[in-house]
Amino acid sequence: QLQLVESGGGLVQPGGSLSLSCTASGFFNLDQYAIGWFRQAPGKEREAVSCISLNGRTKYSESVRGRFTTRRDNAKNTVYLEMNSLNPEDTGTYYCAGRHISYCPHDFQFSHWGQGIQVTVSS
Repeated sequence: QLQLVESGGGLVQPGGSLSLSCTASGFFNLDQYAIGWFRQAPGKEREAVSCISLNGRTKYSESVRGRFTTRRDNAKNTVYLEMNSLNPEDTGTYYCAGRHISYCPHDFQFSHWGQGIQVTVSS
């Protein structure tokens, strides 16, 4: 079974930037999976942030469009979420998720999930 691991989280000041990475454990290739990013703040429902298809086409939520960028590097078997102009409302636990399909699913349903990583935006 595919296992995903997030890295790169931490504390950043408002207006700053942070880059998250999503990698696969074992011998699975992420170039066969559509990869989504999600986040959840304490006491709030988990929300979709972005998705990237096998051919690199992307989708973003309105709250992060223009500030966040997701990309994939197949040679490194890694998917990134680059976050800029961060504000305290971006604070939460961030998850990457995968589905063995070529495109971002319209229902945003994913089969495999990482354990999550903390991102805190505070001065």
